[in-house]
Formats: sequence, C-alpha cells, structure tokens
Amino acid sequence: MQFGGVVAVDNLSLHVEQGEIVALIGPNGAGKTTAFNCITGVYKPTNGQVYYQDQLIVSNHPQGKMKALYAGQNKDAYKQVLEPTPDRITKLGLARTFQNIRLFKTQTAFENVLIATHLHRTSNLLTATLRLNHAEEKRMRQHALDMLEVVGLADLKDELATSLPYGMQRRLEIARALATKPRLLLLDEPAAGMNPQETDDLGRFIVDIKQRFDLTVFLIEHHMDLVMDISDRIYVIDFGRLIATGRPDEVQDNPDVITAYLGVDEE
Repeated sequence: MQFGGVVAVDNLSLHVEQGEIVALIGPNGAGKTTAFNCITGVYKPTNGQVYYQDQLIVSNHPQGKMKALYAGQNKDAYKQVLEPTPDRITKLGLARTFQNIRLFKTQTAFENVLIATHLHRTSNLLTATLRLNHAEEKRMRQHALDMLEVVGLADLKDELATSLPYGMQRRLEIARALATKPRLLLLDEPAAGMNPQETDDLGRFIVDIKQRFDLTVFLIEHHMDLVMDISDRIYVIDFGRLIATGRPDEVQDNPDVITAYLGVDEE
C-alpha cells in the first residue's frame, strides 16, 4: 500500500489458519492498521491480492499516476482488479473493530448492534413497508440482544453508546462485529486505553468468544502481555515490512524485534 511516495505496507505476505489467534504487532506507524484496511476493503491496495478461504477477494496493481510513482516490489505480479466494498467483504464472513472506536454516536447500545444484523436480512423495501418481515425483524432483535448478553452489556442496552465507559464501548464494538456472524474476527487494538485488569479480562473474553463462536481471530495489539498470553502465532512488521514471525516465545527473543521496539545504542 503506497500513499504518494510513501510505501506504508511493503511486500507483506501472511496467512491465518482456521481456528488460530494470530497477532500483528509492530511499533507505532509500522503499517498494521493499513494492512487491516487493505484486507477489509477500507483501502484498495496499490499492489497485491487478498484471499479468504481460497477465494480471491481483493486484487489491484499500480494504475494511473501510480505507475510512475510506485516504489514497492512485484510491480508486474498482479494484473486483476477486484475492489469489493467493506460490506461485501463482511458478508463473506470477515468482521472487524477499529483502532479508534467507531460507534454510531446518536444510537443506543442495542441499536448499534441491531444495525449490524441487517447485513444478512432478506426483506426489501416492499416487504418491510407491508410489515411482511415481522418474523425476520424479531429474530434480528433477539440476535442483537444475545450479542449484548455475550459481552455483558444487556442491562445497558438502552444507554447511548457514547455514554458508556471506554472499556464498555470497546466491548460494544466487538458485539456489533459478532452480530454480523463472522468466521474471521479482526480486532484493531482492542485493549487500547484499558488498565491491566481490564486487559486481562479482555484476553479471557477473546479466548471465550473464539471458542463459543468457533472463530478465527486476527488482532493488532500493543499490550505485549495480552499478545503473548493468547496468540498462537505472531507477525511483526516495521516500516511496513515483515521482520519476524513465529510462536510467542520465538518472537519475544528475536533480536530484530527487540531492536524495532527498543532501538539500538549509537556508538
């Protein structure tokens, strides 16, 4: 992914196996959220492809002015253009949360989750106008309540989303993602702003929903204790490039990872 002359994600290749919890870590500005945005259709990659369950879902190559500006690798490797919108990618079974919470500010907690259930509705304008979709609407409302129950917010369903404490807003965003019935859940810094106890609780919660809903989880996170506790594998990037991958115990002792996070002394 290139912005002007800056290559934010460069020659990054990774995979997540079904049933895993995989973390993508790196210093601030390393390109982690940019990678998530390319996977979920928020950005179209300048060059490259994304596959989900062996199906090509995103593909692009340098076009227009970017042909001359492109500074990444594999310039001629990808020729197909496939640019689905985020809602179409979500329908495939990928759901995400955001680094900066993106709740609907004027809606209640319940309404935030209910909106997500409409992704899979079968009714149309006519059937909704004639109230022929009553049974489906009832199921969606119940599903939204069930997701709030899962994240411990059922008692606060009528509260405005933005009136909830920060940690609860994080959980509400996860509930909204779960309401789309994903198979792959992408979490962008879910523990941001949380204290150590909240972070520990979140780690147990992520493992619990993974098992309860048979999910695969791909997360970005800066809380290393959380990452090391729950991840099956870890990818580490710096300046948009992959510098290490492996099990938590392998990554935490990797000298390139230590240098990326702590720097090196100048002699």
